[in-house]
Amino acid sequence: MFEALSGKLTGVFDRLRTRGRLSETDVLEALREVRLALLDADVALPVVRDFITKVRERAVGAEVIDSVSPGQQVVKIVNDVLVDALGGAGAVALNLNAASPVPILMVGLQGSGKTTTSGKLALRLLKRDRKKVLLASLDTQRPAAQLQLETLAKQAGVGSLPIIPGQTPLEIAARAMDTGRREVYDVVILDTAGRLSIDEALMAEVQAIRAATNPAETLLVVDAMTGQDAVNTAKAFNDALGVTGIVLTRMDGDARGGAALSMRAITGAPIKFSGSGEKLDALEEFHPERVAGRILGQGDVVGLVERAAELVDEEEAEKLARKMAKGTFDLEDFATQLKQLNKMGSIQSIIGMLPGAGKIQAALDASGKGAQLDPKMLKRQQAIISSMTRAERKNPDMIKASRKKRIAAGCGMTVQDVNRLLKQFDDMSTMMKRMTKMGQKGLMRQGLGALMPQGRRPF
Repeated sequence: MFEALSGKLTGVFDRLRTRGRLSETDVLEALREVRLALLDADVALPVVRDFITKVRERAVGAEVIDSVSPGQQVVKIVNDVLVDALGGAGAVALNLNAASPVPILMVGLQGSGKTTTSGKLALRLLKRDRKKVLLASLDTQRPAAQLQLETLAKQAGVGSLPIIPGQTPLEIAARAMDTGRREVYDVVILDTAGRLSIDEALMAEVQAIRAATNPAETLLVVDAMTGQDAVNTAKAFNDALGVTGIVLTRMDGDARGGAALSMRAITGAPIKFSGSGEKLDALEEFHPERVAGRILGQGDVVGLVERAAELVDEEEAEKLARKMAKGTFDLEDFATQLKQLNKMGSIQSIIGMLPGAGKIQAALDASGKGAQLDPKMLKRQQAIISSMTRAERKNPDMIKASRKKRIAAGCGMTVQDVNRLLKQFDDMSTMMKRMTKMGQKGLMRQGLGALMPQGRRPF
């Protein structure tokens, strides 16, 4: 999401780092570029002004100008101010400190992803917090909205309030809370109706529901792709309802990132979750310091490790590691690895969590490999392997011209696609054999370059 902003800021700070000493003019010139980058990212003007003022106050002084690494010191100051702007260090937890069933009110405009987010939140509460959750749709405006939430509840494995046609949102809310008490639910998630734009009828309805249910959390769901409109929406809802938290959806989209940077400063409400993708498990806690690290090109290695620990089958991963070490890695193992990787999200999102993500992406684009990282690539590779016989997967060397044609026809791909997959597998196998041969000491001594196929270098 922050690719454009991250690229510009990384360029500014790279230039600062190359200078042995910095003058006050150097710092102010860099801050002008930072200001333009933030404005171009659709960050609200008052937020940009406040941000630059805070950085300038700390960066223009003897502490920075006379330090041993002034460029790095400026980056640290920008990082600290960025974390504050995003809400301070650490994620803000969901408030469940109330008598059961705890009501959570989901509000927002139509199309913001409110219903899907309700399903994601229910799954998260069930899996991570071991809560018994009831989903209730109060949306009588949008056709099939209640059926959509019922379907999401089944997918998540949580309870769903039975649909009774003709009831008003207030009546549904009262029935949901009553059902929650009688059937001993821990949490009741109330998914309210949205509108295409903010109007008096919408606000009056959600205000009445809020007054009747007294929710422990009033979560505003906003689409990060709408940029400054998302900030305006958040301000209007917060003024009318006093929202306790914000959920930013479509954080994996090609947006400029201004909404995330402006939201806390404009509303005062913390961003509690971010959503990326349509999968029900694609909802994450919002960690300001990690997001700041990604914006400044430092990555989010902690988040990547957490995602891997949560989604990757540890036993299967250890089994693959042992086979790699022995040099017995085959295409069936490669397919298993692809499945594990697919669970963690798109390759683009994984790259976005690595330090220097912008430079990695630029190197891929320059080499012409950037186009290979589309979200469907892993599924296509799995389809090719699935089209092979067991014998071919165990012994890839037997796959010659006629077999390649059959495999390509069987999965609807081309022979070139099959060749590309086999080449990737061959490169990985070669790298694993070299790693085993070199051992840990040799790898530390010669670095990653020694693992690459002849004539190639890592970016």
